[in-house]
This record gives sequence, structure tokens and C-alpha cells, in this order.
Amino acid sequence: METRPKLRLFRYLIPVIIVLAILFSVRQCGKEEKPSGHPRDYAAIAKEGILRVATEYNSISFYVDGDTVSGFHYELIEAFARDKGLEARITPIMSFDERLKGLSEGRYDVIAFGILATSALKDSLLLTSPIALNKQVLVQRKENGEDDSLYIHSQLDLAQRTLHVVKGSPSILRIQNLGNEIGDTIYIKEIEKYGPEQLISMVAHGDIDYAVCDESIAQAVADSLPQIDINTAISFTQFYSWAVSKQSPALLDSLNTWLDAFQKEEEYQKIYKKYYDKK
Repeated sequence: METRPKLRLFRYLIPVIIVLAILFSVRQCGKEEKPSGHPRDYAAIAKEGILRVATEYNSISFYVDGDTVSGFHYELIEAFARDKGLEARITPIMSFDERLKGLSEGRYDVIAFGILATSALKDSLLLTSPIALNKQVLVQRKENGEDDSLYIHSQLDLAQRTLHVVKGSPSILRIQNLGNEIGDTIYIKEIEKYGPEQLISMVAHGDIDYAVCDESIAQAVADSLPQIDINTAISFTQFYSWAVSKQSPALLDSLNTWLDAFQKEEEYQKIYKKYYDKK
């Protein structure tokens, strides 16, 4: 039987995550050559034998439980590196903007994290074949009686409300479009140093009223925070992909060819079911 990821959602979890990221970065810096300052393509990666990867620390993508590292994107990129004879050096980065910056500067070769394929990102990045299906949902506290003025029953109730999102999140464009659809303003507050699980925890503890994040992450957290409600969709179900630099077309081709074959194998189905199909 597959086991669900153990969630460690404390109100002040972020310092632990920062320490973990520093530890990973320090460990890596002692092993790898200094990045060249510009993106690499597959030939340079294969020559060095090291694939530098950025992801996000959460209970779907990448997380540490004791002395074990797990996560959907972690297991998937490790499988790619194994099949290609590479060593994957993975760094968890909470900031979406920082992951993009690291990719453009050549510090990372791949962003192995579920990225929503918006038109803006398609203009600046090369996105792989779809990795998974997902959608964005509103995170709020459960209704507290019929007169609960904070509770959102439908997207129309979002008018004049403030939604918290991770800084630079692709969900910002969707929220702006949703405001146009309902004919009113939806305010957006970007949070720079926190990831989606920390925003969910802040909602649960009453520090903020609303957040928007991927449904898969919200579902993984919901059992540990029963006071939250994640039933209001912000977007339709959409494809999520990994990203590489525009200067890495051969790497993109290598990833896509591998993904197209690997997603037909039993190993992929087991990994996917472990993190996305919890029924």
C-alpha cells in the first residue's frame, strides 16, 4: 500500500525550510564547479555529468522526512538523471522568481516543479511536455455559521477581496482575468519568502483570510488542517510542465523524449499514484 507523505506543517515552518535549503546549497557548492553565468545545453551537462535542478519544498514536489528525501518531481528528475547517467543536484527554492533567475543565470539547468503553461512563461522559457494536470483553488477557513461574512461561496464573492499568492506565481494572471470575468477588482498580495504550504497554514491560523495555490498541494495539506476549505476553484484544470532556458533546446528535446516514453511505464504510474492519486 502506498503511504501518504508525512506533513510537517507548523506555523513557523519557514525557518526550517531555509536551513534545509542552505544545507543543500552548501553541500552542492563543495562538489560542483562554479556555474558559467549563462544557461547550458545538454552537451555541456552530459560532459560534466551533473544536472543542476531547482524545485520547491512542499509535500508534493520535494520534502525531507527524517533522513529520506521524497516528492513527485524529486523522484521524476532522479529517474531522468539515472537513465541518462547523470547526477542530479537538487536545490529547493521557495521563491518562484528566484528559480527563474537561477535558470537564466545558469545556476540551474531545469526547474523541476509544476509550472502552469501561461503565454507569458511560454515567451520566456521552454516548457516540457505536460508532467501533470492540476488547477488553482482558493484556500479559506470553513464557514462559521450562516452569517460568516468572510466565507466565499462562489467566484463572484471574490470581488474586493485580497488573495495571497507566492510572489511571481503564474496564478496572478488567472486571478486578474477572473476579476475581469466577474466585473470587479480582486486584490492580490504577493508573498516573497513563503511557499504555498506556509500560506495555507497562515489561513488556517487566521493570519490571513485567503490564499491561492495548486489543488494537489492543498489536498495534501487538508487532512492536517481540517479547518481549511479548498472547494472553490480559481482556474480550470490545466497542464503543468517543467522549464528550461530558451538557450537549452537540446535539453528540452532530451527531457521530452524521455518523458514521453517514461510516462507509459509502470514506474511512472507508481510515482504518480503515490503523490496525486490518493483515493
